[in-house]
Amino acid sequence: MPLSKLDNVGRETRKAFAAAVTVKPADSIISVRINSPGWGIAIEGYHVATVKLWTDDEVAAVPAVKAVFDDIRATRKSDFVNNFWRALANQPSLLERTWASVKQVMIAPGVLDPLTKELVYIAISTANSCSYCIHSHTAAARAKGLSDEQYAEFLAVIGMAAETNTLANSMQIPVDQEFLIQ
Repeated sequence: MPLSKLDNVGRETRKAFAAAVTVKPADSIISVRINSPGWGIAIEGYHVATVKLWTDDEVAAVPAVKAVFDDIRATRKSDFVNNFWRALANQPSLLERTWASVKQVMIAPGVLDPLTKELVYIAISTANSCSYCIHSHTAAARAKGLSDEQYAEFLAVIGMAAETNTLANSMQIPVDQEFLIQ
């Protein structure tokens, strides 16, 4: 039943629905099912974090966390700090260590260009079924110049690799000697 039908719902059900859908912070997503005799509502397919996502006010109260968030903002030249870092703020030492590693691997200059690094990250995130990382790094790749055409071809490569990996694994094909590093 569409949410627009809420006007037809009894007052108690509306109150229960309003209480059930109150979410903090505002960007969290919920999953709710309310049933009443002859009427029910379901909002399915949504996600709620399993840990607290820190607000900027909470971050400001913990110097170690604030220092990392300040560095994220300065490094990225943006006021936006995404939910991954807000979740890691629950463990300040993990937050610090992870940000330092991300800076070293993904941001510091290396032999791989920044777009290639993001594409590798997306491919591994796809293999690991990490929806958050797929979305986050696809956005980062687009910000680094990934075109729609490149993305389509990249997805075709991921799909082909998934297919041929499954075939090779299921048939337990031995690795050719020519492919082994001596």
